[in-house]
Amino acid sequence: MDNLEERECLYWLSHIPFLGAVKIKKLYDYMGTYKKIYNIERKELENCGLLKKSEISFLEQQRMKMDSSRRQLVQLEKNGIRFITHFDPDYPKRLLSVYGYPMALFVKGKLPGEEKPAAAIIGARNCTNYGRQMAVYLARELAAAGVAIISGLANGIDGAGHEGALEAGQETYGVLGCGINICYPKENYGLYSRMIHCGGIITEFMPDEAPKPKNFPMRNRIISGMSDVILVIEAREKSGSLITANLGLEQGKEIFALPGRVTDPLSAGCNCLISEGAGALLTPETVLEYFNLQSGKILRVDEKNKNGLAKKEKMVYSCLDLQPKNLEEIVSCSGLSVSECMSVLLELELKGGIVQTSHQYYGKKQ
Repeated sequence: MDNLEERECLYWLSHIPFLGAVKIKKLYDYMGTYKKIYNIERKELENCGLLKKSEISFLEQQRMKMDSSRRQLVQLEKNGIRFITHFDPDYPKRLLSVYGYPMALFVKGKLPGEEKPAAAIIGARNCTNYGRQMAVYLARELAAAGVAIISGLANGIDGAGHEGALEAGQETYGVLGCGINICYPKENYGLYSRMIHCGGIITEFMPDEAPKPKNFPMRNRIISGMSDVILVIEAREKSGSLITANLGLEQGKEIFALPGRVTDPLSAGCNCLISEGAGALLTPETVLEYFNLQSGKILRVDEKNKNGLAKKEKMVYSCLDLQPKNLEEIVSCSGLSVSECMSVLLELELKGGIVQTSHQYYGKKQ
């Protein structure tokens, strides 16, 4: 496979408005390469049943824009913007277990290190002064202890989280709901500029894409997907932060919430999360104990997981046979979350009980 051609074809495909991450992946799984998607005959596209006739016609018209698309890609690299695809070695591994993960990311600066624990700090845009101070304090302490801070560069809690990490002289990462060349909101341009040099700016949206409301829930799955824990600082009862927290729960992430007064509307969401089983975020040590940062390794101290592991190993192992199965089948059979399933599969693989025959296909060892 020619990686440059594949990259060019994926970049071209990313311009097509009705193709989201899930549909692009389905086309990719069906065809096997992006070059084949670019070259596919109309009849075969109709037969695969993934696109409507009007969409197929639009796709065919877009083929004449490949040269222009190639030039844009070269210009992006010259402007210090990296186009990182899911088949590149530096694509964030945590994201690959998220349903509908982006097939490519635009990055200015760096991506978080795989070996480094990561925490998302999220919360209300119109936060209280207390919420803002807590976000700065928690981010500063956690960043100083070696935790990467990830957020959405929004006003309020997001921006305060980024500021705290920068105060500690540590890297922080902002995930945008718009094109990489747009700082939204404009007031955070100072933060945006500093983070390019101390951390990174990340988005799945094409350059020049405006910050549309529908983009933010999509952005949130990247914030939660790239993090090991999600810290909710202030949130109303129905808020975007709770959507991110729920995405995190689906992805098997640990949630911590800052408790507040029951009469305070901005604490209603956090108090609700705690009542449903989220950890009460009382001090930075609460999170550090969860990570148990020792010699730079993430060592979970969540006893429930430790005690349940043998049982989960049996559940996953019983779903496998000598004929390899893909991850989706194993998740469906075991009833575990994707994140739990991948963790158990890795454990079984290290013990020599199973083999990964190709990407996300596993079978019992013969």
